[in-house]
Amino acid sequence: MAATLTPALSFPPELLLQAQGPSLGMKAAIFDVDGVLTDGRLFIGESGEMFKAFSTLDGHGLKLLARAGITPIVITGRDSPAVRRRVADLGLSHAVYGAGDKLAAAQPLLEALGLDWAEVAAIGDDWPDLPLLTRAGFACAPANAHVEVKAVAHHVTQCAGGDGAAREFCDLLLVAAGRYAELLQGHLQTLDGA
Repeated sequence: MAATLTPALSFPPELLLQAQGPSLGMKAAIFDVDGVLTDGRLFIGESGEMFKAFSTLDGHGLKLLARAGITPIVITGRDSPAVRRRVADLGLSHAVYGAGDKLAAAQPLLEALGLDWAEVAAIGDDWPDLPLLTRAGFACAPANAHVEVKAVAHHVTQCAGGDGAAREFCDLLLVAAGRYAELLQGHLQTLDGA
């Protein structure tokens, strides 16, 4: 028999209400890459190859969102083999790379998914993310985001970009949607072989 686990994670009720949006849970979540899924630093080798570090906690959070029916969308201003590889490894089917205008990149994706902005959450760290954050039903910024981004966010994470900020955002959306405890319990059952 699998153990029962009461979630240790909690968020203030007023924050959960904001993260629920009008339909008691967001339908999609947009993620920036540099400064959100990574710490924003770029390591460039002498041959021009670019290296980035990603958090496995963040990656698992994106997988949990998808499992809960919240579509993860990656929209990044840069394009690199490292980012494409990470997105593919996570099994994400919605991504736009090298987006100079993130709003122009997001709009057709949302239309294809039949969503309006009130049903979308977004997390970003710098000025190019502002058009998404100011339209999203719920906006989030990592702890190390630019001050102007933090000013428009509904929530600023305790964690920095590349160091758990995306996971905190995912967990918040999952708790707000009422799916967190169920997913946590499912992991216990899977680990116990049940």
